[in-house]
This record gives sequence, structure tokens and C-alpha cells, in this order.
Amino acid sequence: MSAPIRIDGFEAVFSEAADPWQTWTRRDEVVKRDAILRACGRVRGRTLELACGNGSNTRALAELSLRLLALDGAPSAVALTRAAVPDPHVDVRVARLPEDTPREPFDLIVVAELLYYLRPGEIARLGQRLSLAPGGRLVLAHHHIDFPDTSTRPATVHARLLDAMGMTGAPVARTRTARWRVEAFEG
Repeated sequence: MSAPIRIDGFEAVFSEAADPWQTWTRRDEVVKRDAILRACGRVRGRTLELACGNGSNTRALAELSLRLLALDGAPSAVALTRAAVPDPHVDVRVARLPEDTPREPFDLIVVAELLYYLRPGEIARLGQRLSLAPGGRLVLAHHHIDFPDTSTRPATVHARLLDAMGMTGAPVARTRTARWRVEAFEG
């Protein structure tokens, strides 16, 4: 079994390859990105994207947002996103989560492929720091099957974050495949 991957591991991955999981081109990733965009609904305004990676989702989210703040802990990933999305209303920054989580409210928060790399206590602290504006939407996109380099079981991560944010209720949008799920919740 692999050890859980942490920020240093992601930095190494993005330093070696601009698209290590083929998020720009692999069919399953394109389908997932489309599901994420559908889950965003008609919310427009300030968007927060956590774990922007190489910017494959960021570019699409930029078209939905008046202002977009995209964060990643790996400096190489941030550089890739800045190159992929040279848009003046998109701010891409290095941030260690949950410590550097912005506390101001956002109209749309997108968290994709991140939560299972955080320890349960880190997910709780992240949820306590995130803030949705009234009528805002939270979109979560993660694998729900176990794999070896996670810190938290994938099937539990959405419920853990929602609990920490004090959010209840059923998703307003949901797409599920054999490997991953995308869910949207309204604040």
C-alpha cells in the first residue's frame, strides 16, 4: 500500500508533468468536468476553487465567474494554472489547506479531487473556514472508491466536509459513475 500523498508529493508530480492525470484530454475527465459545470448551476459571482491542479477545471470555471480565486498547495500546479488561464479576473495562488483557506463568503465553491488527501481533522478545519454567500452553491467532485495514497476514505469525504460546514439537506445536483461522484449543495 502507498503512503498518503501530501503537498510535497503533488509538487513532485506537477514538476515532472504538466498533465499527469490527463485531465485536459482523457474522456472520463472531460465527462467529470462537464458534470462539475452542470452542478455549478446558474450561480455567478465570486468563485473559489480549491486544488486547481493544472487549471483544466479553472479555465471552464472562469467563464462562469465574475471573479475566480483558484488555490493549490503545489507551486508547480499554480504556475501551470496561471499559464492555462491568463485571465485578469482569475487570481491563482499557492495556499496550504486548510490553514490558508479564505474566510470571506463566496457565491460558488468548487472542491474537486482534494478532500481524501486531507486527514479527517484537516477536512473539519477546512469546513469550518469555508463560507458560502446567501444562495451560494458548494460543488464537490471526488472518487468514491478506495485507492492507496489517500489520507481519508473517499466514500466519507463529502459527508465530513458538509458536517464541518454545518450543511444539511440533499444535493441539488448529483452525477455518479462507478468511480467518482459530483454533488452540489446550496447554502
